[in-house]
Amino acid sequence: MRPTTIVRSGMPTGKTWSGWWGDMKGPKQKGIYTYSVSPFAQKPMKGALNGYIFWGFRRIAQQVPYFIVPFATGYAVYIWGYNKYAYYNSKEGHHAIHEAEHAGH
Repeated sequence: MRPTTIVRSGMPTGKTWSGWWGDMKGPKQKGIYTYSVSPFAQKPMKGALNGYIFWGFRRIAQQVPYFIVPFATGYAVYIWGYNKYAYYNSKEGHHAIHEAEHAGH
């Protein structure tokens, strides 16, 4: 069995319609469509940073009540719980709990 010419060679030979990569000296191709991209579509982020610099602070300032109040509340609860936990695990906290449990005896 003999291998085909495509397997044996790297470049097309014989009756090829166009030349190899970059060597397009043949006749004008038919039925080939070329598409291009609009210049506006090539720069989708044009002006995005510029708009943020001028309008971003105002947008963030308008949203402050919606994220600062819950954040401050959550942080206050966390600090309260952390301090209470640290107190209960200290020597003074153990003594206070022991006194509270045996106060009526």
